[in-house]
Amino acid sequence: MDSHALSFGAVADAYERGRPGYPVAAAEWLLPEHASRVVDLGAGTGKFTRVVAPLVARTPGAETIAVEPDPAMRAQLEDRVPGVRVLDGSGEHVPLPDASVDAVVAAQAWHWVDPVVASREVARVLRPGGVLGLVWNIRDDRVPWVRELSEIMAQPEEHAIEAVHPTVAEPFDAAAIETADFRWVHEQDRNAFVDMVASRSYISTLGREARGRVLDAVRHLLDTDPALAGRTTVPVPYTAHCFRMTLPSLR
Repeated sequence: MDSHALSFGAVADAYERGRPGYPVAAAEWLLPEHASRVVDLGAGTGKFTRVVAPLVARTPGAETIAVEPDPAMRAQLEDRVPGVRVLDGSGEHVPLPDASVDAVVAAQAWHWVDPVVASREVARVLRPGGVLGLVWNIRDDRVPWVRELSEIMAQPEEHAIEAVHPTVAEPFDAAAIETADFRWVHEQDRNAFVDMVASRSYISTLGREARGRVLDAVRHLLDTDPALAGRTTVPVPYTAHCFRMTLPSLR
């Protein structure tokens, strides 16, 4: 797993305050009907878990399991999403038996895994015909102030590419990936918006002065952009890019 993926523990509080959730419609599209056990992989503080769990709970006796490698993130998750089983693990090591789950979902997380190892490991825990579902929230850069924000943040290109063409490996068939997009708006207060920026791995791992310059530039944008100045909240437009693939019934 990329070392940046393990940097989130240091900013777990900012991550929880600042990161958006996900639209229910995206989770409904990703999950198979009547799934009895679903794993949220790389669950972080449970932003997607808290969307998935109520949907899974519609099926009597069904269970949502969150898997997360960072102890600080797991602590936040356990506090925020009571009743969900939380396990120490990763995309390369899912601590569950073979053929034991109906779906594995990963929100804003698959770009951190080794796709060859993780594809094989997910296939191991999935039942035949089970689903791997991936989702990324991507800000809508067609909005001028959002485009300026992205320039300030200088997000690594490979993260955005994964949200358009995620890398999977055997036994999943990349040519058979189903896709769907869900546009939505996350309204958050100004401090939470700054926390969202601060919690990005490529920002949190900067040196103190460089990180401070980025966050000062974000605050300046909030104060001066005509669409944002004077507002107490920030309406952040996102597209949830979703990808769904099915494990072959015969392996």
